[in-house]
Amino acid sequence: MASEKPVDERMTPEVRRGVIAGVVKTVVGLILYAVMMFSIAGRWDWVWGWVFIGLFAIVSVVNILVLIPTNPALLAQRSKGVREQGGKTWDKVLTSFASGLLPLAAWIVSAMDVRHGWSQPMALELQIAGSVFFALGWVAILWATFSNSFFSTTVQVQEERGHAVATGGPYRYVRHPGYVGGIIYQLATPFLLGSWWALIPFGASIPLILLRTALEDKLLHEDLSGYREYAQRTRSRLIPGVW
Repeated sequence: MASEKPVDERMTPEVRRGVIAGVVKTVVGLILYAVMMFSIAGRWDWVWGWVFIGLFAIVSVVNILVLIPTNPALLAQRSKGVREQGGKTWDKVLTSFASGLLPLAAWIVSAMDVRHGWSQPMALELQIAGSVFFALGWVAILWATFSNSFFSTTVQVQEERGHAVATGGPYRYVRHPGYVGGIIYQLATPFLLGSWWALIPFGASIPLILLRTALEDKLLHEDLSGYREYAQRTRSRLIPGVW
């Protein structure tokens, strides 16, 4: 869902603390991911590991640089943990697995694959394609984020912020473009990292994303004013003309 309705974007003390927390978590997270992956891989000259970390760093920096001047409140909210945010229990469980535990498992498996050589060598063309689609997936996520003033980590109707539906950006084409980007980047990551085994945990997360999409769409139909009308105009959840 997107919003054309203006929200309070002032840098209040509370928002400022949230923004600082978000920046710190991002930097620390990138460092920890890098240390974890290269330590498990047993080598620091893993080129595709650095490509992965580098692309993640670029995405993170762009996200911060755009949101701080345009919507710091959203950045502050997204800096909170899943448990700290509002929303339904089912959504927090699905989010923890689809966006947290399973991707983490895939990254660990990829690093172990490099260390132990489980996978047959992957063609360079596949790894380059994986890198491209990884980037495209995150472009879709960022586009959805920047087009949606209420793009929270968990599913919730933010009445206190004047939550409203809009049709800007990628929301003109599908109702849940952020999930489209998430599916693309998750399926692309094993190819970027050159690990066939990493397809297993990422493959397990896709049905959870689809389930979350369906449940979120149902909740928004019921609880968000104007969403039914929006859904009648934008018919597809994820793939135009399919679903």
